[in-house]
Amino acid sequence: MRNTIPSLFAAIVGKDPSLPFLTFYDDATGERTELSGATLANWVSKTANLLVDGCGLGPGDAAAVRLPAHWQTAAILLGAWTAGLRVAYGEPTSQATMAGADVEFASLAVAERDVETGAPGPADRYVLGLAPMGLPMRGGVPAGWADYVAEVRQFGDHYPGPVGGEGTGELVERARALALPGGRLLVDAVAHPDPVEWLVGPLAAGASIVLSVNSDPEKLAARAAAEQAVAI
Repeated sequence: MRNTIPSLFAAIVGKDPSLPFLTFYDDATGERTELSGATLANWVSKTANLLVDGCGLGPGDAAAVRLPAHWQTAAILLGAWTAGLRVAYGEPTSQATMAGADVEFASLAVAERDVETGAPGPADRYVLGLAPMGLPMRGGVPAGWADYVAEVRQFGDHYPGPVGGEGTGELVERARALALPGGRLLVDAVAHPDPVEWLVGPLAAGASIVLSVNSDPEKLAARAAAEQAVAI
C-alpha cells in the first residue's frame, strides 16, 4: 500500500493531524482557507462513505471529476481514490468525461451547461459551488444534480476501509518523477493545474500544500515567505 495515494496521504497526516496540511488562496475572491490534516481527512472519509454507502460504488467503479484546483477538489479526488474508484479528471473547461462513469462531480457552471444541452450523465451527479468555508450552495441546484456539500455532511467522519487506491501507482510514479522537495510547498495552480502536480506531487514528497488559484504573481513570493513554503 506504500505506492497508493491514500497511503501517502495517511502517512503525512498520521505524523501530526493537527498541523496545517492544505492552505488554499484564491486571489480573485480574497479567500484563504486552511485545513489541518485531520480536517481534510474528515472530508476525505465523508466523501469515500458517500461514494460507497450513498452511491453503492466500490473498487473498480468509475468517477468523472470536472473541477478546478481547489481544496474541495482535493477532498473529492482523495475520497474517490480511498474508495478504490478509477478517476478521470479534467478542468471544467476541458469537458473531460469518462464513458460509463458511475458518478460525476462538476462545478456549478459545468453542471448548468450540461443540463442545458441535455447531455446524458451517470446515475449519481454532484455539483459544487466552491463557496468559502465549505458552505452549501445558495439558490437552486440544477435538475438531475445534488449539492455535494449538503450531501456529504450526512456521512461518517471515518472510512472503515480497507483503504483502496491500488490503481493509483502510475500517478504516484509520475508525481515522484517531479522530484519535489519535502516540507511545505507553494503551488501556483495557474502554472500547475494538473492534480498530479498540485496534489499528488506534494504527497509523494511528504509535503504539505499551499495552493494558490487565480494567482496574482506579485503576491506569490511574499505568500511563500509568510507560509514558510518553497514555491514550485
